[in-house]
Amino acid sequence: MAVRHFLTLLDLTPAELHHVLQRAAEFKQEHRQRLYTDRFKNYVLGMIFEKSSTRTRVSFEAGMAQMGGHAMFLAPKDTQLGRGEPIEDSARVMSSMIDIIMVRTFGHSRIERFAAFSSVPVINALTDDFHPCQVLADMQTFIEHRGSIQGKQVAWIGDGNNMCQTYIQAARQFDFELRIACPQGFEPREDLVNANRDRVSIVRDPKEAARGAHLLATDVWASMGHEHEISERRRAFGGYQLNRELLSIAASDALFMHCLPAHREEEISAELMEDPHSVIWDEAENRLHSQKALIEFLLTH
Repeated sequence: MAVRHFLTLLDLTPAELHHVLQRAAEFKQEHRQRLYTDRFKNYVLGMIFEKSSTRTRVSFEAGMAQMGGHAMFLAPKDTQLGRGEPIEDSARVMSSMIDIIMVRTFGHSRIERFAAFSSVPVINALTDDFHPCQVLADMQTFIEHRGSIQGKQVAWIGDGNNMCQTYIQAARQFDFELRIACPQGFEPREDLVNANRDRVSIVRDPKEAARGAHLLATDVWASMGHEHEISERRRAFGGYQLNRELLSIAASDALFMHCLPAHREEEISAELMEDPHSVIWDEAENRLHSQKALIEFLLTH
C-alpha cells in the first residue's frame, strides 16, 4: 500500500476530508469526556520545527499522547538538518525509525523533497505556501457551528499568504465561493487563482468581499519571514482590518476566524476578538481534534 502524505488539502479527496472532519468531531466529544484510547501505543510522531510555533506543537504533541503514542520535538539545533545534512538523507533515516512525521518549514519544496524520500506519512504543519492543518481545523469549526460550508460565501481579508492559498484549495475541496480582498502586490499565487477561477475572485475593497459572506477570515499582515516588511505592510494593509463594520455587512449569522497569533488593532479589531460571532478559540482548539483524526487516517490508510 502506497504511503499517504498530507502536504496540501489536495492530497485527500473531498470525501476523505469529510471523513477526517467527522472523526475530528468524535475526537472532540471524547476529549470532553476524557475518553482516550491507546490505539497508537508505541507509535512515534517526529515533529520537525524549522519555524517556531505554539498551537502546532501543543496540538500535535498533546494529540499523540492522548492516542497512546509519543511525540518527539526536533528543532534545527537538535538535528543534522540544521547543520546542512541533505533533506533526502534525513528523511530516509528518520522514517526508518518512527511512524509518522510532521514538518514545519519554509519553502514548500523542502517538505515535498522530504516526503519523496520518507517511507512513512508526512504532514505539512506549515510551509511558506500552504497551511492545510489550520484550514482543516477552520472547516471543522464552521461545520460544528453552522453545518455544511458547501455553497457558502467566504471572505478572506488581508495578505495572500499561505493561509489564503490554502483557502483557495479549500474552496475547491469543500465547494464554496471565496472572495479575497488584498492590496495590489500582495495577491496569492496567480496559478492557484487561475486554476480555481470558477469559485475564487480577487477584489481590492474589503467591503465587496465581506458583503453577504457567511465566514470572514484573516491573518497577520506580516507572516513569519516578512517581519522586516512590517512598516511597509502596515501602510499597505491599513484599510484591511477585520472589524465590526465588515461584520455588519456580512450575512446575519456570519462567523469570523483568525488562525492566531493575532495583532489586535492591526488585522483585527480588539473588540472582535471577544465578539459573539467569534469562533477563534474553538478554531484554535480544533487543531487538536482535526490533527488527531488526520494522524489516524494516515496511519490506517
